[in-house]
Amino acid sequence: MSQDTAEHRRLKEERDRKANWKRWGPYLAERQWGTVREDYSSDGSCWSYFTHDQARSRAYRWGEDGLLGFTDRQCRLCFGLALWNGQDTILKERLFGVTGPEGNHGEDVKEYYFYLKALPTFSYVESLYRYPQAQFPYQLLVNASRKRTEADAEFELADTGIFDGNEYFDIYVKYAKISPEDICIEITAYNRASTPKPLWILPQIWYRNTWSWGRRGEGYTVRPQMELTDNRIVKGQHASLGTTYFTAAARSDGEIVFCENETNFERLFHETSAFPYVKDAFHRYVIGKETAAVNPDQQGTKAAFLFHDTIEAQGSVTVYARLKNGEEIPSEAFAEPFHAIFDERLSEHDAFYRPLIPETHSEDIRNIAVQSYAGLLQSRQFYYYCVQEWLDGDPTQPTPAVGRKNVRNTEWRHLYNRDIISVPDKWEYPWYAAWDLAFHMLPMCRVDSKFAKDQLLLLLREWYLHPNGQMPAYEFAFSDVNPPVHAWACWRVYKMAAAGGDRDVAFLKRAFHKLLLNFTWWVNQKDTRGNNLFSGGFLGLDNIGIFNRSNPLPYEDSFLEQADGTAWMAFYCGTMLSIALELAIHDRAYEDVATKFFEHFIAISDAINYFAGSGLWDEKDGFYYDRLHVGKESTLLRIRSLVGLIPMCAVEVFHTDTLDSLKDFKRRVVWFVKHRPDLASFISYLERGEGQSGKTLLALPSRSRLTRMLHVMLDEDEFLSPYGIRSLSRVHLHSPYYLEVDKEKFWISYTPGESTTRLFGGNSNWRGPVWFPINFLLIEALERYYHFYGDTLTVEYPQGSGVQMNLHEVSLELCKRLINIFEQSENGSRPYYGADVTGPNHPVWGNDILFYEYFNGDTGKGLGASHQTGWTALVTLCMEKLHKSGQL
Repeated sequence: MSQDTAEHRRLKEERDRKANWKRWGPYLAERQWGTVREDYSSDGSCWSYFTHDQARSRAYRWGEDGLLGFTDRQCRLCFGLALWNGQDTILKERLFGVTGPEGNHGEDVKEYYFYLKALPTFSYVESLYRYPQAQFPYQLLVNASRKRTEADAEFELADTGIFDGNEYFDIYVKYAKISPEDICIEITAYNRASTPKPLWILPQIWYRNTWSWGRRGEGYTVRPQMELTDNRIVKGQHASLGTTYFTAAARSDGEIVFCENETNFERLFHETSAFPYVKDAFHRYVIGKETAAVNPDQQGTKAAFLFHDTIEAQGSVTVYARLKNGEEIPSEAFAEPFHAIFDERLSEHDAFYRPLIPETHSEDIRNIAVQSYAGLLQSRQFYYYCVQEWLDGDPTQPTPAVGRKNVRNTEWRHLYNRDIISVPDKWEYPWYAAWDLAFHMLPMCRVDSKFAKDQLLLLLREWYLHPNGQMPAYEFAFSDVNPPVHAWACWRVYKMAAAGGDRDVAFLKRAFHKLLLNFTWWVNQKDTRGNNLFSGGFLGLDNIGIFNRSNPLPYEDSFLEQADGTAWMAFYCGTMLSIALELAIHDRAYEDVATKFFEHFIAISDAINYFAGSGLWDEKDGFYYDRLHVGKESTLLRIRSLVGLIPMCAVEVFHTDTLDSLKDFKRRVVWFVKHRPDLASFISYLERGEGQSGKTLLALPSRSRLTRMLHVMLDEDEFLSPYGIRSLSRVHLHSPYYLEVDKEKFWISYTPGESTTRLFGGNSNWRGPVWFPINFLLIEALERYYHFYGDTLTVEYPQGSGVQMNLHEVSLELCKRLINIFEQSENGSRPYYGADVTGPNHPVWGNDILFYEYFNGDTGKGLGASHQTGWTALVTLCMEKLHKSGQL
């Protein structure tokens, strides 16, 4: 793969600290309102404490949001777009959606926007916002969502009919950097309607409010200032960012208006504001014609250029803007190289992705991949949260209610986050989630390996990792427990980078030492009985079971032994073993700890397969299940779900050559085989053959059990969907699982789409849909089994077809099914659209792709968060696997 494109050179300059190319980027959240950070309520009701309606008038404490915006890596100065169609009651400057309590499936953004292109240094970024020309139906969306039940589909913006007749604007926003501190911006609005339509465009900049809270120290500054200078240039002065210049132009000159990024106390709290020209001034000036709302002295902490035009039918208008830090913008800000830079950077974008997305792919596949990477990259966000200060409140603000300190995150007072971080979805999940981020970093490694490694290390740093070794889960509850996939991500990123010549042993050591702390926390907290059967938490698979596994069971002397929990720990253990063996090649001191992980893996294998007779394996069904203990009674919970497939992922393969070079470790393996035949069944060998090295396999399931599990997994009446592996077997559609405990009844049935219950949150569903992260883990597990068994192990794929395939071939077939979710058919539809015939199925929308959180297990329709281009970006690695095999 070529590493000599202009973008690769910029990445190298950034890596060598010769140029700060990543200082500015699309780091602005799509939603800051409604977050935990902005919640100072006494009961943790974040959605009602800081609402979308308040957001235009109320200064944020911990971050900023904006429409397709740009900011510096500390979110000091922000650029964002404001629009008005002449009909709306407010300016469109942030995305709208229903809150968790309002939505029939939890929070849900009710807008259409697309991340189209991005380079990892953000030297070129392109996005699209689809803006209706009729009045935006804010209240209708809320009312209709509230009326729908969990059994109903979500009510979307397209369902209102607002896009009928093509009555909308396509707003394209492009960024291109001349230098690290010189950013060119192009905003083009296309009128898709058949009649002329008015549009107001307001490119605006503002300083994040860091001065109103009465604090000093890192991140807090004195109040900065903007003012208008000659040549229609806004000059800003900030204590740490320095001097910045901003200007904008269109085919007709517009006004330049100023106000303060300060709360409108009169509107929200019926009190006197500290400043006369407050945050919502531009709304009042443009829509309410309040000329007194903006500062006549043309200065403040927020400024906007106001351009008003009537765009002819099928026509367009373009606004140009330029943001430059340091030296003043030239008097002719929009002369060359301003216009040429967009074409140049776009050409460099295409050159950068050409090796990753070969031109032999179809145009549709290339488009899917490009937008997948664009969404992944643009999901980086400035994230700021100091739990100590948040719990205590600020000196100049009202004292928080006493009960508030017991609502959430009290035990995380050490946590101090002020970083650019990869988030799952900048509107629905504008905060990091530990296990999401781990999956993000695999595709990220293909475009920016340094950022991938830095992100994985970041969550292990002392200001993230709890002193007891626990990793923070997500801001609603840092103490919740996600599946332990971080070590796997570190190991995979290391190997992916090493394949390109970057064998970063120092990174692997840094990660390994912190992961040891985390692993110890898992062993101490989640195996309280010391029998190597783990339970409790694993929130990432929210409602996949019949009990809330994050909480203790409500019955006396009861506990749950989890097949997936135990398998996750074996998976963690096996990964740590692989890392330790790699490090032992460079430093023999790691052999001892490798031996420890080897023995622990064997112990977990023994427990899940044979503890108290049969462990968590059911010989009759050929499947792993959870076991419920209540008093002296125990019951296998015969629910066919991913719980029973996760054990398949706990597999590692080692080459005999590697083991031969580590004599102490090999001696221990040989001892096990000779002296512990009861445990040696979990170790398989392939002796050296002609032309190949021998291999050693460690796996939870034996070969025979693996084959039986695959028989279930690859059955289209069970787990195998046309779009990947379902999270719950389809067998439960007609045969739901029922259980009665102490006269309390529980049940679970196959639900291929959105959750039909509010159980454990209700805004995601693991009872039938296809999820990319687990599918990808299963695909890679099959590859590892094939690496050991080769063509000696074949299975019928799909079950009942009569077609035998080896496990590598099966893994590729699963990749095809996942990719098929996004591919365009001859009639222009894509499975992730679902059966809808309005909105996104419109021909104009056909090449703009959304990457959802999960997908309907029968139809492939996208569900949950619509911009989850974090783990759903794994589709690019599926494409890569098929390309290497010659099938794409």
